[in-house]
Amino acid sequence: MTVGASRIDALLAAARSRLRRLEPAEAARTLAEEPGSVLVDIRPAAQRAAEGEIPEAVVVERNVLEWRFDPTSDARLPIATGDDLQVIVICSEGYTSSLAADALRQLGLWRATDVIGGYHAWAAAGLPTRGGA
Repeated sequence: MTVGASRIDALLAAARSRLRRLEPAEAARTLAEEPGSVLVDIRPAAQRAAEGEIPEAVVVERNVLEWRFDPTSDARLPIATGDDLQVIVICSEGYTSSLAADALRQLGLWRATDVIGGYHAWAAAGLPTRGGA
């Protein structure tokens, strides 16, 4: 472990080393151009209500993410049909989403990744949002 780095910093760095993370505009382009790709918002309801939502995102809170996207799970979503699904995870600032995307990769979803900067960066880039306080 790097001197001065916390364990979570090391865990986050390791997770991100296994991802090809996307800038918000690149994520939006991927969603538009790659059929079957899905944006998954893992923020809790209270955070989505305060910050706003992304109209095209599928909402799956973090605590059930793996069950909803494991193609072998009885609790999977209908879109979770195989390991080649392009799942792009978004959270508020791009930290939790990195850990979540890496967890999906460990399940076998090899194309899972996340949005750099999260919802805040998405909104700042002028990409579609609605609501928020």
